[in-house]
Amino acid sequence: MDVSITAGPAFAMGTVTLPPGGSVRVEAGAMAMTRGDIQIETSTRGGFMKGLKRSLGGESFFVNDFHSGSGGQVGVASTLPGDMATVTLDGTTGLMVQSGSWSASDPSIDVDSKWGGGKSFFSGEGLILLRCSGAGDLLLSSYGAILATALQPGETMTLDTGHVVAFDESVQYSVRKAGSWKSTILGGEGLVTDFTGPGRVWLQTRSTNDLVEWIKRVNPQRSSS
Repeated sequence: MDVSITAGPAFAMGTVTLPPGGSVRVEAGAMAMTRGDIQIETSTRGGFMKGLKRSLGGESFFVNDFHSGSGGQVGVASTLPGDMATVTLDGTTGLMVQSGSWSASDPSIDVDSKWGGGKSFFSGEGLILLRCSGAGDLLLSSYGAILATALQPGETMTLDTGHVVAFDESVQYSVRKAGSWKSTILGGEGLVTDFTGPGRVWLQTRSTNDLVEWIKRVNPQRSSS
């Protein structure tokens, strides 16, 4: 996938250049512009159950495939201000992506969902993680800038759960309190996720959870009388 990322890290847009006969799969609603010979095909890509599983993972029930007969461009942008990054998969291991961070990928990449169990439930991130597998490129989006880290075997990195973007399936993870219950409740740190290598981890420099809580504080809902 030929991607040019501009206007980052605050307001990034990924421009995918399609060769003649090329195509790209894009999250529904993420297209910002098209240029040249571009046609769009909307489907569930895998049937009703596949679309349903993706929607439970925080993505759209439908996806859009953009095709080009003679060549063209597709511009992709995320909902929140932030960065984008291209990730390459070689087919040997999958990539686990937090809901809302998958923006586009080669058609050769399978985007499915995977049950996260209690780990994801207690982290407040929902019960489903997207699993991207196959050989090809993906375009990830974030709230804030994206930072990538390669963990060595046995090396551990701890992230606030709201800052997780994606991680290789080879990386082990577990969720725990940031400290004592006093620190968790009064210190504002909440729960964190420990990642242990080998593999890659991508984080975002801002937290969507913190954004939601800030909006609630400055614009509290009025109770109806």
